[in-house]
Amino acid sequence: MLILSRKLDESILIGDSITVKIVAIDKGVVKLGIEAPHDIRVLRSELIRAVEDSNKEASAPQDDSLLRQLAQKFKL
Repeated sequence: MLILSRKLDESILIGDSITVKIVAIDKGVVKLGIEAPHDIRVLRSELIRAVEDSNKEASAPQDDSLLRQLAQKFKL
């Protein structure tokens, strides 16, 4: 991992086409501006983890006892 210090309005370049710029610093929060080509996805890692967790939960085996109870009420 590369760790850099940057000040307000300073930036870093990633490859030839991605620029990350410090656009604001306020009360311990750093706001970044990211310029990248449209074909490169830029996503927040916590959103990716949330989607992955949701997908894992949705694909886990489910307790179908409530479904069986409902089917019995409707005699299916």
